[in-house]
Amino acid sequence: MPTLDLNKTSGSGVTLEQGLNAVGAEEQLEREDTAAVGAGLDALETHVVTRRPAWKRFLSGFYPPLIALLAFLGLWELAYVRKWEPEFALPSPASVWTTFASMVSDGSAGSVIWTSVSRGLIGFAASIVLGTAIGLTLFRFRWLRSSVGPLLSGLQSLPSVAWVPMAVLWFGLGSGSIYAVVLLGAVPSIANGLLSGMDQVPPLLSRVGKVLGLGQLGLMKDVLIPASLPGYLAGLRQGWAFSWRSLMAAELIVTSSKLGLGLGGLMNQGRDLSDPPTMYTALILIFLVGIGIELIFFRPVERVILSARGLTPAAR
Repeated sequence: MPTLDLNKTSGSGVTLEQGLNAVGAEEQLEREDTAAVGAGLDALETHVVTRRPAWKRFLSGFYPPLIALLAFLGLWELAYVRKWEPEFALPSPASVWTTFASMVSDGSAGSVIWTSVSRGLIGFAASIVLGTAIGLTLFRFRWLRSSVGPLLSGLQSLPSVAWVPMAVLWFGLGSGSIYAVVLLGAVPSIANGLLSGMDQVPPLLSRVGKVLGLGQLGLMKDVLIPASLPGYLAGLRQGWAFSWRSLMAAELIVTSSKLGLGLGGLMNQGRDLSDPPTMYTALILIFLVGIGIELIFFRPVERVILSARGLTPAAR
């Protein structure tokens, strides 16, 4: 039986052993390239989260607003000293701080805030239920959406204060008129936010749900609503902003001893008594409540939803 001579040279002067070694080296390079590509893909899929210490996160979020606040107070003091506006229109920061500190110390600020926030939360909760139901209904029935959808968008662009006189005619000077204004301000934004979020859900998810045997209710509950949470949350955030503005507008106009004193009523009281520090204090409290709701509720919920989808780091 003939044997293969690895040392036999070919016509080009290269032995068979050298040729086999060259082929083996080339295959080794291909394997290394393949491994490098795989490692690169793994690195892209790996989401490395570096969590900064809590005090660093606090300071990084605390200093910029503090600097902006100090700059604003300095400009305000300058405007007061230079008499850019009369004192009844632009009181000094010190006088406003005195009124603010007095209301906080005697507990009246907390009482006024709670009156408005409790109304806002009740109205907003009702708006979530009604707006979500309207959004789901319009998404399910396309013919209804084509007829009612433009009206809903028109209601969303209508200023909330425009509803106050009508609400007073319908419900009188009572809580009903205030809640009606809040609902009319928040429901269109929540419904449109849910519709926008569900429109952006990939159709493939719906087809997969149908293949798995989900009915219309199960498809809504287990596929469409969870997948549309970012858009829905945006609608909720906008709905809260509109409901809070609507509430303040209603409290400014609808005044009655039976309703209690809210933040809007406090500002109206300062106007009636020609007390600018009280008006500015009410404005500051309204501003602080808006920031507080954003930081305490909406910002954490948004971070959780987006982090679950890999859109933002888990720790910021």
